[in-house]
Amino acid sequence: QVQLVESGGGLVQAGGSLRLSCAASGRTWNTYNMGWFRQAPGKEREFVSSIMWTGRNTYYADSVKGRFTISKDSAKNTVYLQMNSLKAEDTGIYYCAFKVMAVATMRGSDYDYWGQGTQVTVSS
Repeated sequence: QVQLVESGGGLVQAGGSLRLSCAASGRTWNTYNMGWFRQAPGKEREFVSSIMWTGRNTYYADSVKGRFTISKDSAKNTVYLQMNSLKAEDTGIYYCAFKVMAVATMRGSDYDYWGQGTQVTVSS
């Protein structure tokens, strides 16, 4: 089992920044992929970004490229999502997800573990 705890959400004005954190605990895996997804009110959950266990391979949704940066701190078992130039359409609940195998995927159904989510609200 892997437990994921997100933090860092909040209310920010458009153009502002937030940094989300996802702390992982429990069973350790040698290879894995961790991702961020978000869900806006009335919309389906969508992929935001992911990072492979090496930290060298990162992936982004087109809507956040150039504004969001994913990174990881292996010593702290934590993945971060730095969000800059936030827009009202970035509003939603942001979820951290963990996939046991090191396979890059944007499909939420491919991930094995999920956090409870953290709310991000961007006011325009």
